[in-house]
Amino acid sequence: MAHETVEKTPVTLLGLGAMGAALARAWLAAGHPLTVWNRTPARAAAISAEGATVANSAAETVAANTLVVVCLLDDASVEEVLAGADLAGRDLVNLTTGTPAQARARADWARERGARYLDGGIMAVPPMIGVPDAGGYVFYSGSRELFERHRETLAVPAGTTYVGRDAGFAALHDIALLSAMYGMFAGAAHAFALIRREDIDPASLAPLLADWLVAMAPTVHQTADQLRSGDYTKGVVSNLAMQVAGTPTFLRTAAEQGVSPELLSPYFELMRRRLAEGSGEEDLTGVIDLLVR
Repeated sequence: MAHETVEKTPVTLLGLGAMGAALARAWLAAGHPLTVWNRTPARAAAISAEGATVANSAAETVAANTLVVVCLLDDASVEEVLAGADLAGRDLVNLTTGTPAQARARADWARERGARYLDGGIMAVPPMIGVPDAGGYVFYSGSRELFERHRETLAVPAGTTYVGRDAGFAALHDIALLSAMYGMFAGAAHAFALIRREDIDPASLAPLLADWLVAMAPTVHQTADQLRSGDYTKGVVSNLAMQVAGTPTFLRTAAEQGVSPELLSPYFELMRRRLAEGSGEEDLTGVIDLLVR
């Protein structure tokens, strides 16, 4: 009995750093013909040994396939690497980390050169790529048609989440989530600093800290609801006035422990400014409006 063979979409990939190499291996493992290029030939040679075709130039790599994925250092690298390539008729997927404005400008740049464009923001680290249960995914924005055309192929390295036709939205979602992550890291750093000179094992604090952060995480849904409704007093459990009244205790504790308050002070200052505007019955959501003024 004859068996049907489903042909996998050929992929061109420019950039074989840690993330690019992980993407390459995921597509190769799934059976996709892969043509690669990298400024450092040794990295391309390693992927070649695993089945990829190595092109002699970026232009040659782009010419090899319709689907062209770029994962380079920064936006300037994208322009430099693709400067001599013929992008006409190509489906360009840019997974290079950049700003929303850069993504929008790059989308216009690609269209002027006859390419269809999709921007991506990778919410994963290299070890998560190609591991379905790892939870990694990529935000995509730009052409919905292009996303649907290549959704199956793009989903091989990591999950896919389409966030809109505005090419800048993938980068915006990416940076928004990463910004929240760094804020969490800052709070965790302060927490560990407080116990640093005490006879407390950091390993004993870690599970308590992790569980507490998980318990507090759902408050983002209330914040979103308040922003949407414009009512910052909706569902308030501990109002702004009460929380501001408690901040001196945090600062005194830091001083007693010999810990700099520099990770907490900016946020506390915003809370005090919002309270001074007469918003004591609100939640902390009003701080957001101070940031966007």
